[in-house]
Amino acid sequence: MSHNSFKRRDFIKTLLGGFAVGSIDWNIFPRGNQTQQGKDTFDAIIIGAGLGGLSCGAAFARQGFKPLVLEQHSKPGGYATTFTHGGFTFDVSLHSTTVGERNGLRNLINGFPEISDIEFVPHPDLFRVIYPEHDMRVPQGNLPAFIALLTKYFPEEKTGIEGIFADMKGLSDDISKLSSLKGQPDMSTFPADFQFLFKSMGKTWGDMVNARITNSKLRTLVSSLWGYYGLPPSKLSPFYYALPTYRYLVGGGYYPIGKSQKISDALAGIITDRGGTVKLSSPVKEILIKDHTAIGVKTENGDEYFARVVVSNASAHSTFLKMMHEEEFLNEYIQKMNGYSVSLSCFQVFLGLKSDLVKKTGIKDTEIFYNSGYDIDADYQACRTADFNDPGYGLTLYDNLYKGYSPEGKNTLNILLLQGYEHWEKYENDYFAGRKDLYNKEKKRMADILIDKVEKTLLPGLRKEIEVMEIGTPLTNIRYTGNYRGAVYGWDQTLNNSGNSRVGHKTPIKNLYLAGAWSKPGHGYGAVIPSGLECFAEIMKGW
Repeated sequence: MSHNSFKRRDFIKTLLGGFAVGSIDWNIFPRGNQTQQGKDTFDAIIIGAGLGGLSCGAAFARQGFKPLVLEQHSKPGGYATTFTHGGFTFDVSLHSTTVGERNGLRNLINGFPEISDIEFVPHPDLFRVIYPEHDMRVPQGNLPAFIALLTKYFPEEKTGIEGIFADMKGLSDDISKLSSLKGQPDMSTFPADFQFLFKSMGKTWGDMVNARITNSKLRTLVSSLWGYYGLPPSKLSPFYYALPTYRYLVGGGYYPIGKSQKISDALAGIITDRGGTVKLSSPVKEILIKDHTAIGVKTENGDEYFARVVVSNASAHSTFLKMMHEEEFLNEYIQKMNGYSVSLSCFQVFLGLKSDLVKKTGIKDTEIFYNSGYDIDADYQACRTADFNDPGYGLTLYDNLYKGYSPEGKNTLNILLLQGYEHWEKYENDYFAGRKDLYNKEKKRMADILIDKVEKTLLPGLRKEIEVMEIGTPLTNIRYTGNYRGAVYGWDQTLNNSGNSRVGHKTPIKNLYLAGAWSKPGHGYGAVIPSGLECFAEIMKGW
């Protein structure tokens, strides 16, 4: 067999290892018997109640097993949580997601058909993106209309515009076809049978766009959702832009009534309703290891629990470098792990307004991305270094989504941008020691810049309407989620850091597994919930 054939086989293996399960057949899995367990003995212990940990725990409980989920925070969800201050309830992370359909309603959390009481509402427009020379509203669930809009701006690029979206569709179709063949295609005809996959081998998303489109501004508009993936097109794996973005453009974007906490609470409810346990404010100090095998955990307050398997939904760094002392045994694994690049964190300003300023200004949009220029690589570098000379921002105005999002006659706003951790590292020791004067001064400086920018560009009179303000930084993310460097996306989705080259569910420590954004398939609501299911399915193979 030729060297190229081997490369293609590895490429296919990587692809199939890097994408979430499309559906799950619960009937193929064994059933548990909770009555056989002692008080402090469980079938599975899950460290962390992020969505990956919750979906994994819910899968165990759904099959009659007895899971224990231990969460350091006072509520389940990780980044999928809300907090309330001064009468306003703020969503920590969720902006928009794709969802399934059942009985004509968009209320399906993939893998859990019993979750039927969460109503998802569609964004009126998918999003609005503003550049110096372009102000564009992307149609909700209408890709042909989006293609027509781009063609109106750039008629000379009509062929390239149609071509790049054909590439997106082709990649999506090829992945589906490959999955149906269980990764065993005829290698002799692979280039012809999977032409979109074949031509994307070894390329970034930027390479694919540049091959189709000449105009630099149009290249930026086509990739305007790069912030959802945390990397510029020049560094981003094409599949982690093309596939979810294509599905987003075709299927539309939705938001749950009740905010993201409702999703987390629903998954936690499956666990507790079916005999499992979710313990909040219970940080895990140590994973108990015997003969390089995970047998249980010890919490910060000294409680010990034992189980057949331990699943960590915490960051890989915390799992292997803080919760155990297996450095010598794990030396090669840790070296590989330390070679991966960690995603950006974020900076957020949460605002509660004392009047309905959104209605006064007449803005109908829900999701707005404001950009100062067209150079995505420069914007990414500015995010990494926390350069606030001329920042872009994202703005959510979800009072335009459904009535009751805010207290009557008021607004709830979120201003956000991605941000590197390095800028905040010098404040870390003082921050966690309770000495926050310099830290508070710096975050207030940044928040004021963003508020002034939003007031100048979109919402005149914003500052005088502020009733409540909270500011979140990368250090805030560490405090509430424990995520290494406050990362919001786990590992970066680079070419050499995606698919099967990513840290998988199984680890060198026997009976220790990983679920969530630091494992496969990656970050985002649409990936971490399936990650927990995939982890459960992998454990079931051995049971």
